[in-house]
Amino acid sequence: MPNKALRILIADTEHYHRMKLERLLNHLGYYGIAPVSSLEEFLTLVEYGSKPFDLILVNADLARGATDLPAILLDNLQVRHSMIYNAQQALLESAPVARPSGLQMTSVQLPDSVVLERLMTFIDPEASESVQPWPSACRRGYGS
Repeated sequence: MPNKALRILIADTEHYHRMKLERLLNHLGYYGIAPVSSLEEFLTLVEYGSKPFDLILVNADLARGATDLPAILLDNLQVRHSMIYNAQQALLESAPVARPSGLQMTSVQLPDSVVLERLMTFIDPEASESVQPWPSACRRGYGS
């Protein structure tokens, strides 16, 4: 059974991306989700939040070179696990080689249900046995 107390932050400028990720996480049983659409909102919640986030999903385009996302996520006690998606090759290459397993980076434009399920298995291992696969009709259009 998924841990309903997990806190998840989705940071993406695209409303559709935030909604899609939230819907996929809801299907996996996670509902403590805070979607934000700007770098300012993201930094405010990460820097001044009262409780740590168990997972942060952030589109690399949110920063657009204005800030070092990996450094913010690695050096912050308010962040337990994070994934930067839609990362360009330069960001992937510039990230610390020996980064802790709590930071994932991918060039995938938007994580799909398979990527999120695999990620949540790492973050919430007890829940992995209770997740039911989506019917094939529901999966169409959600891959990348």
